[in-house]
Amino acid sequence: QVQLVESGGGLVQAGGSLGLSCSASGRSFSRNGMGWFRQAPGKEREFVAAISWRGGITDYAASVKGRFTISRDNAKNTMYLQMNSLKPEDTAVYYCAAAKSVFAGVEEGEYDYWGQGTQVTVSS
Repeated sequence: QVQLVESGGGLVQAGGSLGLSCSASGRSFSRNGMGWFRQAPGKEREFVAAISWRGGITDYAASVKGRFTISRDNAKNTMYLQMNSLKPEDTAVYYCAAAKSVFAGVEEGEYDYWGQGTQVTVSS
């Protein structure tokens, strides 16, 4: 059974930092691009960041560029999202996803495995 499990969410004050992890089991995703998405209350899920299969190519939503860093460790079958300078508008459930190919971008249809999500709450 293929699973993606996010961890590391929680409550943090504005300006603080959090690190999220996405651990994969059931198969290796070392040849798949991966990404992070988020969904705030009452809003549609939106793209946050993506990384290519070797980690050499990354992409970020404009709203998080310069504050968030996506990375991966294929030996551990794990992806990460380091979030700095957090803002209240970053409050959302964060989802990790595995792409169908070596790299994927902003479209949810490019991803075929999803985690259950982890809550990130940023207080003002």
